[in-house]
Formats: sequence, C-alpha cells, structure tokens
Amino acid sequence: MSLQGKVALVTGSTSGIGLGIARALAGQGASVMLNGFGDSAQIEVLRAGLAAEFGARVAYSGADLSKPAQIAAMVAQTEAELGALDILVNNAGIQFVAPVAEFPDEQWDRVIALNLSAVFHGMKAVIPGMQRRGWGRIINIASAHGLVASANKIAYVAAKHGVVGATKVAAIELANAGITVNAICPGWVLTPLVQKQLDDRAAREGRDVEDLKHAFLTEKQPMAQFSKPEQIGALAVFLCSDAAATITGAPLSIDGGWVAQ
Repeated sequence: MSLQGKVALVTGSTSGIGLGIARALAGQGASVMLNGFGDSAQIEVLRAGLAAEFGARVAYSGADLSKPAQIAAMVAQTEAELGALDILVNNAGIQFVAPVAEFPDEQWDRVIALNLSAVFHGMKAVIPGMQRRGWGRIINIASAHGLVASANKIAYVAAKHGVVGATKVAAIELANAGITVNAICPGWVLTPLVQKQLDDRAAREGRDVEDLKHAFLTEKQPMAQFSKPEQIGALAVFLCSDAAATITGAPLSIDGGWVAQ
C-alpha cells in the first residue's frame, strides 16, 4: 500500500484521530500537510518529529476551517510546499451538547461550519486538480452519529449525517474520474483527550477507570473496546490503495457494532 509520491492534507491533525491518520499516511511514504490549532512551538515539534520518524515531507497550515477563504488558501499552500494534492482527509470537528430547545444558535452555527461546511469547501477546493490529474482520494471522517442519533447532539448529528450525504453525492459525480470519496464512521475512539476525560471522571467519582470505560462503551457499543487512532489511520491508508479503487460513496463503520443494532 505504498503512497510514495502522494501528497495528503489532513485537517484537524495535530492530535487525536487526525494525527493517527497523518501518521499512517506518512508511514506509507506520503507527504503530509498538517492542520489544526495549538501552541505553535509544540506543533513545530510534532511536525519535525513526524518528518524525522518517517522520512517524509511534513508541513503545517493553521487555517481556520470555519472560513472558506482560508480552506482554499490551505489547499494552495499544500500544493506550493508539497506538490499536487492527491489525498484529502476532512477530519476536523467539534462538539456541543444540549437539548434542542436549549441549544444556543451560535453553537449550532459553529458546529455546522466546522463539521459540515468545511467538508464541502475542502472537497470543492481539491476536486478540480484531482480531475485534471485523473486520480484522487477524498476521505471524510463522519461518525456513528452520521448513521444514527443520540439525544442532546442535534448539531453534531445533523452535521455528520450531512457529511455522509455529501460524500455520496461527490462519489457519484466523480465515479469515472479516478477519484473515490468515502466516509469513515468511527464509534468511540480512545484519543489522549478521551483518556484524560475518563481518568478525570473516575477520580472525581471515586470509580475504577476500567469499570468506567466498560460502562461508557457498552452504553452504545456491543463490543466493549475502543477503536484506536492508528486503526482509523490504517483504514484511511487502505482506502487510498489500489485495492480500494472501486470502493466509493461508502460510509464505513469502525464502531464495535454500534450501528449494527
């Protein structure tokens, strides 16, 4: 599954799932443009570390994905610094939780802008170049919540359902252009942030963290096991390979059986 010579842009990739995907792509030889918020010095350490570990070209864009012009500029920066963009992974996302009747208007707008509109603007920016070259891979990170719902997450669920729908539309349009468009739909993923939240909650409630993890997982998933960022990354690498050349328009669950119920 070598991706030598390919250039990838992964949004929201300075931590968590996005970083797992960036590492997986770099590990297969792709040049990678990172994107996300954070301390500039820490991000530079991360960028340089990835480049050294994998012998890959790694760059960084601090584009604010809620602003379409910055998304277009990020794509242009990727092409200027790394070369023609072959792989786009739309991963960046945020969450806000509240009942519908109490959901703040500004939080609805914020979640939709980053979780859904940024996916549209990203695809729009990269598709013309991929069409000219006759090859491309677009991977949109949706969620189990792109297929089913949970209470108090109206903006997130609506956005992720929209991502799955947008993925299907783009896949149909590009079916004979050498470009595939798919959505990965993770369930619970054990990122460092989730681990910290679980540790803090266990300490606060005086509970064993492993018992808390089991209760947390089995509320939604038949399988009492977290997915890992590197597993999401491995699926992304597969979708970029020739073996997946006819997989397009698919919402691919990696969720411990969550949506099988």
